[in-house]
Amino acid sequence: MSLGDQNDGYEGGVGGAGQTRTRLPEGVTGDPYGGRRPAARGSRSLITVVGVVVLLIAAIAFANRGGDDGDSATPNNGKNPGAAAPTSATGVGPVGKGWAKDEQGAQSAAANYAVALGSDGMFNKGRRHEIVRSLAHPSSMETLQSGFDADYSEGFLAQIGLNADGSAPVDSTFVNRTAPAGAKVKSFGGDTADVDVWCVGLFGLTGESSTKPVTSSWFTVSFKLQWADSDWKVVSTTQKTGPTPVTGDNPVSGSEEIADAVKEYGGFTYAR
Repeated sequence: MSLGDQNDGYEGGVGGAGQTRTRLPEGVTGDPYGGRRPAARGSRSLITVVGVVVLLIAAIAFANRGGDDGDSATPNNGKNPGAAAPTSATGVGPVGKGWAKDEQGAQSAAANYAVALGSDGMFNKGRRHEIVRSLAHPSSMETLQSGFDADYSEGFLAQIGLNADGSAPVDSTFVNRTAPAGAKVKSFGGDTADVDVWCVGLFGLTGESSTKPVTSSWFTVSFKLQWADSDWKVVSTTQKTGPTPVTGDNPVSGSEEIADAVKEYGGFTYAR
């Protein structure tokens, strides 16, 4: 299913031929940002405050303990087994050029490709072609390019409220960002790798007249990678919804606050 087949919204994330997406509810009318969710009850807020204080105390204690050993500040890169909890972030520092030809290198490549393919640059033809050329495997370049071009057609751009060049209307800000939450290697064969990247995405238009308010979604992008030209390159990519956590109690921000945040906080080009 291509994005052009969607008539009721766009989940965000990575496009391309052969994608699996979930339909969003019909666009709301009027002011989609009018009003905030009610605040949590007082007792619940008190519990939250107490929890934050406890976590802060624990963090200070951990930091003070870390100063006792000169090696404790060294990232866990396999030389200090057991130093990190099972849920801690993993990986060595960024590489200088290209990704390492190992499982972590494949994960890093896939995570960054998810960021690039899930960016607002994909909605402009020129920038989209540059992005795809930089990450596609030579054998799949034409297929990926034509698939993405079909997904981001002028008709689709008009459907979500954008101009023909992918820019936002006057007095609006377009948001499309992808942030990886984790990655895993499903299979690795030396020159090939299948990698899943779990992501959260932001998508929509700010502005008082917008009927596509900025929403968040969770999805998993699956990459088939192949080694070429001393780097991992994309052969194909698919996407599915979730895993999706329970939404927190944060009050919904207004359109202006979201627009300011997008302008003030630049997105990341390096994911891991």
